[in-house]
Amino acid sequence: MASVEVDAAEAALRWVVAQRLREFRVHLDWTLNQLAGRSGVSKAMLSKIENAQTTPTLSTLTRLGQALSVPVTAFFRGLDEEHDLLHVKAGQGLEIQHRGSAAGQRYQLLGRMRFPHDRLEPTLVTIESDADPFPLFQHGGTEFLFMIRGTLEYAYAGRTVLLEPGDALQFLGEVAHGPVRALVLPVQMLSLKAVPPGSPAP
Repeated sequence: MASVEVDAAEAALRWVVAQRLREFRVHLDWTLNQLAGRSGVSKAMLSKIENAQTTPTLSTLTRLGQALSVPVTAFFRGLDEEHDLLHVKAGQGLEIQHRGSAAGQRYQLLGRMRFPHDRLEPTLVTIESDADPFPLFQHGGTEFLFMIRGTLEYAYAGRTVLLEPGDALQFLGEVAHGPVRALVLPVQMLSLKAVPPGSPAP
């Protein structure tokens, strides 16, 4: 019975590593030949790994991780015992500094899952002062804003929209956007960015 369990665990490991390796390679739009050239792992071995026909050694995974710029542990994501659950208590989001932000403007990242599920970037934005000019932002992907409290004029593509509690706004991130003027302080809104694959954390 123990031998059967070990065989099943190894098969699951081979399958997960095969899936992750293929995802990472396809994400970079690399062929097996290109990955072989960058990692020093033969094309034949890469094919066996991607088809779950062999269990790669730690040394092989290390070389592949270096070539693909991912940690070795990334190859094991998806095993039954590993599921991301991000629970951020009120007020405990990771403080981040946005380019151009000033005093009285607070950005708290509410978590970001690991690759390949890292495409959603939730941020709690709090504005307590509008003494300094607001920056305009541009980024890949799309963004969704939901107003929690306060009232704010928000700019997008030369237009200005009035946002009040309960209002929602959705737009393309590539177009310049950002607050223009806070009418009722403090302002608090939830920003959800759907970011392109591989985008860096803020």
